[in-house]
Amino acid sequence: VHTTDFPGNYPGYDDAWDQRRFEEAFRVDVIREEEDTLEFDMVGIDAAIANAFRRILLAEVPTMAVEKVFVYNNTSIVQDEILAHRLGLIPIRADPRLFEYRNQGDEEGTEIDTLQFQLKIKCSRNPQAAKESSDPDELYFNHKVYSKHMTWVPLGNQTDLFPDAEFRPVHDDILIALLRPGQEIDVLMHCVKGIGKDHAKFSPVATASYRLLPDIALLQPVEDEAAELLQKCFSPGVIEIQNIKGKKVARVANARLDTFSREVFRHEGLKNLVRLARVRNHYIFSVESTGILPPDVLVSEAIKILMGKCQRFLNELDSVPME
Repeated sequence: VHTTDFPGNYPGYDDAWDQRRFEEAFRVDVIREEEDTLEFDMVGIDAAIANAFRRILLAEVPTMAVEKVFVYNNTSIVQDEILAHRLGLIPIRADPRLFEYRNQGDEEGTEIDTLQFQLKIKCSRNPQAAKESSDPDELYFNHKVYSKHMTWVPLGNQTDLFPDAEFRPVHDDILIALLRPGQEIDVLMHCVKGIGKDHAKFSPVATASYRLLPDIALLQPVEDEAAELLQKCFSPGVIEIQNIKGKKVARVANARLDTFSREVFRHEGLKNLVRLARVRNHYIFSVESTGILPPDVLVSEAIKILMGKCQRFLNELDSVPME
């Protein structure tokens, strides 16, 4: 989700943008960083660059994912094709920078371009279960097939190449299938390097979005009951009420939290007291990783890819003869 258009045909819109904002030097400010999420600001860029960066995060930063599934035995109710599709969508914790792209037409794969996983599990009855029990967790062993049952099977000399590596699914509790006594799944999987442009399973982010920084200004003092109503028109934290000389006075506390609901324009007494705008060169990015790589690494790799695209474009321009 991204926003670059800002219609100016409703009350309160101000098209008198401060041009000095466009003269600011480019900068990146990290606002919030967690294990799998990163929020940061990009200031001083054009919308085209912001959107190119977002699309690269979605579709061009490579990851490792299951590409081929060799089914040796599958007696579960899940068809082979559905099982393969589910396995392909499981994010694999493996740094794609350690691997090469597999050559087209190569069916076997090598230690430098393929990760191999095995899933072999069989459901059986629990002889110790109570006769009156109806709980599958008590009646059966291995009746739930999870991603934690996938085990890495080194190819070639991968044990020596990656002595400290721990290749595995990002999450251990992804449910793949349900089994009943006698049913089993025995498959071998090949993970290869790819990009989201080819298949969504290679996309390294759950979400990558940006929005323009809101700019909210009160055109005149808003007090007492009007201040309380104004506060309810915005997201929590945007407007705060201060007590000044016995009066409740509204002020803009944090415009960043606003979601642009425009609820304020439904009230005749308020719609002319507020100016809503957006800072056109200030983008708030939100990146949520699937867990394959940390979000800060994904952002760094996306920047490298964007720089590479720009360099190739410059090289093409240099190669064109001038008339």
